[in-house]
Amino acid sequence: MWTNKQLSEEIIDRAYMEKYWDGRPYYALHAWLRQTFGTKVYKLALDAGMSCPNRDGRVGYGGCIFCSAGGSGDFAQGQMEEAKKLVSRKIPSGGPFIAYFQSFTNTYAPVSRLQAIFSAAMTPPEIAALSIATRPDCLEPEKIRLLKELNLQKPVWVELGLQTIHPKTAAFIRRGYDLSCFEDAVRQLKAAGLTVIVHLILGLPGETKDQMLQSVDYIAHFTPAIDGIKLQLLHVLKETDLAAIYNREPFPVFSLEEYADFVVTCLEHLPPSMVIHRLTGDGPKKLLLAPTWSADKKRVLNTITRRLHERNSWQGKAYS
Repeated sequence: MWTNKQLSEEIIDRAYMEKYWDGRPYYALHAWLRQTFGTKVYKLALDAGMSCPNRDGRVGYGGCIFCSAGGSGDFAQGQMEEAKKLVSRKIPSGGPFIAYFQSFTNTYAPVSRLQAIFSAAMTPPEIAALSIATRPDCLEPEKIRLLKELNLQKPVWVELGLQTIHPKTAAFIRRGYDLSCFEDAVRQLKAAGLTVIVHLILGLPGETKDQMLQSVDYIAHFTPAIDGIKLQLLHVLKETDLAAIYNREPFPVFSLEEYADFVVTCLEHLPPSMVIHRLTGDGPKKLLLAPTWSADKKRVLNTITRRLHERNSWQGKAYS
């Protein structure tokens, strides 16, 4: 995270400052989108109908213990027009959009199928970019070559769910790959010129705040530089293996104030050039078991804003 002085002198030129920056002391996704595309850009959460090697037996069964039946894509739609309708209920807009393949592992298919799905998604003129959530163990060289080719047409982002750098926690959540696999994938993606975004979960059972910060620091200092990060509050969702553990023996979860304070600490550890894609995350209210306060996203973001103001003398506006 940066000071206003660092931002104006070192990171963003005056034209950007005047047109896009909202004064937040971190590089927010919406500011980066405005800088890149010159306007607001909205995400269309899509479901390509793929599975996951951590569910079908190639790596394991049942998936990661926190993952719902929707494969972390509970709001994703099967068809682009359906996703547009869902967005239009909240934000009347004809685009531009990011086609975001969110559910399960979106490179877990033959290259021919991936090419057909992604090419079709990128064709509409209102689609500005393609974002693909996947696993590092499902990025074979031929798939990276395909993504590199698509990236010549429109920007392609690859989102990797690392969650933690700690082997004990990774085994507990049944992630199914080791850290070296992640490192190899990131380096190959960056060598291909692709944008890489990494997901971390804050609040995984058994991890201390120091351990969580070690994961943040790892991402902050990774070489080559990672482009963006999503900080995800751990959601305990009903009908998951994590919920069964929580019901049997409840483990501590963040309070709202604790989480807001810790997110600000995480931001202080990240480089100014890294785009912050997420500060909390959404969990389906009908499935959310804990922490229940996280269902009120506006309140969560406003609390984080307040903590930023208190710790950085930042005259920011609350979310509305």
